[in-house]
Amino acid sequence: MRGAPDPQKLYQQVARSIAASIAEGRYVPGDRLPSERDLARRLEVGRASVREAIASLQVAGMIETRPGAGSFVAAGAAAIERFVWVFFLFGAFLVYTAVKLATGHEEQEEGSPDSWAVRLMERLLPTTREYDGERVVTRVDGRRVFTPMLLVMVAIGSTDLLFALDSIPAIFGLTEQAYIVFTANAFALMGLRQLYFLLDGLLDRLVHLSYGLAVILGFIGVKLVLHALHDYDVSWAPDIGIVPSLGVIIGTLAVVTVTSLRSTRR
Repeated sequence: MRGAPDPQKLYQQVARSIAASIAEGRYVPGDRLPSERDLARRLEVGRASVREAIASLQVAGMIETRPGAGSFVAAGAAAIERFVWVFFLFGAFLVYTAVKLATGHEEQEEGSPDSWAVRLMERLLPTTREYDGERVVTRVDGRRVFTPMLLVMVAIGSTDLLFALDSIPAIFGLTEQAYIVFTANAFALMGLRQLYFLLDGLLDRLVHLSYGLAVILGFIGVKLVLHALHDYDVSWAPDIGIVPSLGVIIGTLAVVTVTSLRSTRR
């Protein structure tokens, strides 16, 4: 790295260089990075810039620092860098979902998201249609069988899992930081169903919400495709940043909320 670049941005160039080395496979998950001194000598920068670059990559989830052992490539970091093509699939899925949502074909029979798991449990395990209080297992004609209570728990759990899987492409549309992606999906598993019931009473008034969600999903889907094209060095493909993305999401939600409330007042 020769020349005299802006000192405030020099560490960013160092971080991009290290990230590129991970993406090219020079360092695989679990590999120990060279020392700060070696990296500074190879990249022809000061050790302070290397230290800042490593810190930024650690925040991004690409590197983990072990006290007394050095810095290592984090598991999963290389996967995000190498499998950029997956963003094409994520983007196509979100656009498809947006079209279904906008055209009104997203509605399903009640309980249908859970039915595959429930049917599988009924095939694999002996079950009964009768509840026995809060028991999960009971006896019928001297035979131990599972009550519908187990099926209810499986149905709820499978739906929470589907909610989390749906959020994976969406969160990648905003960030690739491994820590944020993990925590976002962890919260999706833990709380989205409860949040849904909390907002359920407002859905009757937010009549345009489905159209707003369709716009948001479509935007994120297109953003993922453009991001993948940008990483493949397609010159005309822009890389939309997180600030414009959040602006579109917040603006869309604000517009549909206002139009919905005005529509229901009439």
